[in-house]
This record gives sequence, C-alpha cells and structure tokens, in this order.
Amino acid sequence: MIEEALREINRGTAEIIDSERIEKLLKAYFEEGKTYTVKAGFDPTAPDLHLGHTVLLQKLATFQKYGARVQFLIGSFTATIGDPTGKSVTRKVLTKQEIIHNIDSYTTQAFKILDEEKTDIVYNDDWLGNMSAADMIALASNLTVARMLERDDFSKRYASNTPIAVSEFMYPLLQGYDSVYLKSDIEIGGTDQKFNLLMGRQLQKSYEVKKQQAVLMMPILEGLDGVQKMSKSLGNYIGVSDEPKDMFGKTLSISDELMWRYYELLSTKSLDEIAALKVGVEDGSLHPKKVKEELAYEITARFHNEIAAQSAKEEFERVHAQSQIPTDIEEFEIKADELWIAQALVDCKLEPSTSQARRDIKQGGVKIDQQKVTDMNLQLSSGEYLLQVGKRKFAKLKVN
Repeated sequence: MIEEALREINRGTAEIIDSERIEKLLKAYFEEGKTYTVKAGFDPTAPDLHLGHTVLLQKLATFQKYGARVQFLIGSFTATIGDPTGKSVTRKVLTKQEIIHNIDSYTTQAFKILDEEKTDIVYNDDWLGNMSAADMIALASNLTVARMLERDDFSKRYASNTPIAVSEFMYPLLQGYDSVYLKSDIEIGGTDQKFNLLMGRQLQKSYEVKKQQAVLMMPILEGLDGVQKMSKSLGNYIGVSDEPKDMFGKTLSISDELMWRYYELLSTKSLDEIAALKVGVEDGSLHPKKVKEELAYEITARFHNEIAAQSAKEEFERVHAQSQIPTDIEEFEIKADELWIAQALVDCKLEPSTSQARRDIKQGGVKIDQQKVTDMNLQLSSGEYLLQVGKRKFAKLKVN
C-alpha cells in the first residue's frame, strides 16, 4: 500500500524536498493509523478558479486518500500585502470585502474536489493579525536583505530601479510562519513558490517546532494552447465555473499530446488506467478523440454532475459532429439604426473587444446566419441574426 500511495503522490510532481519524511508519515499511517497534516495556501485574489488552480487541489485530495488532514489556508492576512512572486511591480492589495467574497467562492469550488470532513479551513489573519511589533521584528531577523534579493523577481526589479515595498519582503516570512503556527508536516505549492515554501522549513527550525515540513511542488499547467500557462488574461483557460457545454468543448479542443498531461495532473484515473489508455491509442484499438471525450466527461461531471456531462457530450456531438446549431442560444436585442458587426459581437458577449472581433473576422472565424463574414466594416440593419464565433460561441441578435 505504501508503494501505491507513493506512486500517486509522486505523480506529476516537479520536485519533492525531503521525500523520506513523506514516506515515514505514510508508514505511520498505514501501520499505526496516525494522521498527518498537509498545508496549501490560497490567496483569495480572484473569485473564480480555473483548472490550473485545481492541480494543487487534486494533489491534496490524493493525500487525503492516504491519511492526511488538509490545512486549507486562506491568506486572509497575507492577501492584504500581496504575493510578490513573479510580479514585476508591487501588486494592488485587496480590501476585506473583496477577500470575504473571494473566500466564499474559493471554498465552494474547492470542495468539489476535496473531502470536506478531512479539511480544516484556516485563516492566517487569526494569528498573524495578533502579532506585536516585537514579534514582527523577531520574525524579520530570520532573513537577510541579501538572501531576499536572491529571488529572481526581486533582483530584476532592484536592477531596473523598480520600487519594492518593504512589506513585500515580509510576505515569504509570513507564509513561512504559517507553517510554524500550524506545525505542518508537508506543504505543497507551485514551482514558482519554492522560495516561500522553503521558508516554512527554515522557520520551523528557527522556532524549534521539532519538525521540518517536507515540500512538494507541482508544475504549472499549460493552457489550451499547450504552450503558455493556463491564465484568464491569456484566454487559454477552462474555468471551474464554466458552463458544462463550454467545459466539455474546451477540453476536447486540446491537442492529443497535451491530453496526457491533463490526464496526469487532473484525472482521478490511476496511473495504470492511464497507461492502458495510452497503449490503446498507440496500438490503434482506441481513437484519441474517444479517450479525450472520456477526460472531458470526467472533468465536466466533477464540477457539475453526470447528467450535465452527458448533456454536454450529446450537445457537442449534435453541434460539431453533425454541424447543427445549439438549442439554447442566448438572445440579445439592441436598438439602433445600424450596428457595426464588431460591436455587435462584443455586445452579444461573443468577443472581449472590437479589436479581437476584427481579428477573428479577418481569420474567417465569424459567421452570420451560418455564412462567413469577410467585411470587417459590415453594418447590421434592422432584423434578426444568428451570430457565431468559432465552433462553440453562438448568439441570437435582434436589431431594431
């Protein structure tokens, strides 16, 4: 059992520091029934998660399967500073109201993956907010400015004379102190968090916690393009709160090569099951599209339900395989003598901007009443129109 647990825990990881400690914790669980704690911190910087965020949640769920209690740490205090990791400028801090709103959304989405009964939601404002000035100075004494400037993001900002707030230096120290207070056995995070994660180990030693947490780092999930990390700003994401048909369709749009990466980091199928699917694709007994449909179905069912996933699958087949239009198309009515096509696409929520609309028209990705649009300056007069962008986006528009 320990070997199987280690295989699943190691699955997809980028780096593990102190794997021997993880093995000892698993041994104590299987032989003596002792539980252990796994911490992961989440700064509530936005209300919605995408699948890239759920890579950590999947790994936490794996640890829960093998005896762990998850310390789901909400950075309610550190969010008021702003994590400087990867930032070229000081980040705007959040208000208390924004944090509360985002926390509610985060936890609701997270429990679609995690076992709520094996999860402790903790807020670092509960202990960091009570620290005195003397406590903060004592904490700051554990790290030198020279060591902090070893961080790539800080060194680049320093070299370019870009301002760095002193409060940003405190962020990794405060994140590390969370591990001191919680006495965490393991902490997981992304590869971009290595400096902060190691700070927890260092501070547990400095504060004589009598343990040093193991650190497990997960890779950053690539977006739909298979190149850049999944990001809402890049538009290459699958949102946890996406509609079932969009979630299903977006998953099917990934490349056959990227599909295996998603299986490894996002699927609950075992490594042996995934290996069997790979063999089937390689020997021709399974079509890659069929295997990708299984992944799309699994992801959609997880964040919605089986009925929604089945409906999304049937709708996708009806629209794409049979070149038919969806049954549930959002309708818009706009009062105007004439309406520019690019503006119409934005007003109907099919495009984020008129510039993107023009690019899609130029590339042949826009249709009106199933006929390709070639004129970027087209004006729509009074009437009813079926607008389409790409294969999945539709809207009905009435201009009067």
